[in-house]
Amino acid sequence: MVRPIAGEGTTEGTWRAWAAMEQWPALSLDPPGPPLVVAPHPDDEILGVAGLMTMLGAADLVAVTDGEASHPGSTVYPQEELAAIRQAETDEALRRLRVTTTVYRLGQPDGGIDEERLAADLARLLTPGRWCLTTWRGDGHPDHETVGRATARACAATGARLLEYPIWAWHWAYPDDPDVPWDRARRVDLPPAAQAAKAAAIAAFPSQIAPLGPAEADAAILPPHVLARFARPFEVIFE
Repeated sequence: MVRPIAGEGTTEGTWRAWAAMEQWPALSLDPPGPPLVVAPHPDDEILGVAGLMTMLGAADLVAVTDGEASHPGSTVYPQEELAAIRQAETDEALRRLRVTTTVYRLGQPDGGIDEERLAADLARLLTPGRWCLTTWRGDGHPDHETVGRATARACAATGARLLEYPIWAWHWAYPDDPDVPWDRARRVDLPPAAQAAKAAAIAAFPSQIAPLGPAEADAAILPPHVLARFARPFEVIFE
């Protein structure tokens, strides 16, 4: 379900004041091997689960798109150049996490993901019991939801373990929102080293956290009020 992502949304202060967040059970960190992390766009995996990735020390990444449509109408970069920039930013972010990884770049169109093809591609990378982390199927962004559905199908077909991470839900949802599966929420508490690694990895995406230029079409996609939601000392997974 597409949600309006405008304005400042639910503030991080509102989320941190919600007592329920402290009561969610911890996610047991017992994967049978490196998980497969599926990201609709470069930076989704970092915002959602960079702390978990660095704590585990190894994780393979499926980059579904290259994020070339993040700034439609940009006065600075054409889409093909922005795609190359975002690929390089992902590589740098993973280097900063010091995670052993293989990156699978699928090159699907940003904003036009083929769900059937993606489910088939993911099924070839999954095995029974393998952890597979992806954007939540109800996240409110069409690409995030398409990727979440495709991943859920691939996990069901292979016996892999589906784990979902919210990104834009923190913007449009609110504490106790009945549209969010809070009963499935699990915490991943991040030690200081993991928090620092995640912050460094987020900073590896200047094309998203800073304006590309002065025009409105080149504004930052991840301004400070958005980044605040991903500077928490914990991450949230829907199990």
